[in-house]
Amino acid sequence: MPPAVYVIRHAQGEHNVNVLLPRHSSYQVNANADALLTETGKAQCKELQEEFPYLEDIEVILASPLRRTIQTAAYTFAPELEKRQIPVVLVPKAQEISGLACDIGHDANFIKSDAPKLIADAAPSWSAVSLDTTLVDESWNSKVKSPLLSFTNKGIYAPNLAAVHQRAAEMRSWIYNRPEKHIALVTHGGFLHYFTEDWRGYVKGKGTGYLNCEYRKLEFTEDSNGEESHLRECGSTLEKQARPAGLDAHVLHEIEEVAKAL
Repeated sequence: MPPAVYVIRHAQGEHNVNVLLPRHSSYQVNANADALLTETGKAQCKELQEEFPYLEDIEVILASPLRRTIQTAAYTFAPELEKRQIPVVLVPKAQEISGLACDIGHDANFIKSDAPKLIADAAPSWSAVSLDTTLVDESWNSKVKSPLLSFTNKGIYAPNLAAVHQRAAEMRSWIYNRPEKHIALVTHGGFLHYFTEDWRGYVKGKGTGYLNCEYRKLEFTEDSNGEESHLRECGSTLEKQARPAGLDAHVLHEIEEVAKAL
């Protein structure tokens, strides 16, 4: 059987800060590049840790290599990381979708040296031997704008609809083929809509329906296979009938930037 997938949007980052909506975010044109979590974000991870009912089931944690997602994975799963030495795999295809400064990560060498420190801050006795960074290559942060505001990267990480749809589809199939039965994926609000192919809660002009540190349980559809896979929400998260509608203006900007870059 294919695995159950527990998707988690990262906690509040420095680029998300809005005193009126502390659990959501607001777009800032000069947002922090590859931002870290705020203290509020770390507290959100602790709240998720206490309410997440599948903590002991998770066999592997997949995380976008952006620092806020690495930290969210570490602070949320710290007890299990230390107790069971759960492997953490950094997956560039799960990075956020836009070419904004806050969505472009550091170079591969920096991430490979910095990620163990970020995780150790939350889980000191977790061994970095369990960190897999092999997918983080020199191209992973290549979606950079030129002075003429055209995107220099035309590959899988380009911030345009075709590339985002492609990497979301490849990410689904890659997870479908993994051997684990319970997988956590820590990623971003904009990417989650493409990964799940579910746009509930997204309102044009307002933003995403994913809260910071919100999780949802997903299962693969019966027609999924190793080459083409699709997901649907299941389990207790379906009980959240009242979806938030457009609570994140920052992610709105990311989605609309990508939509324009055809």
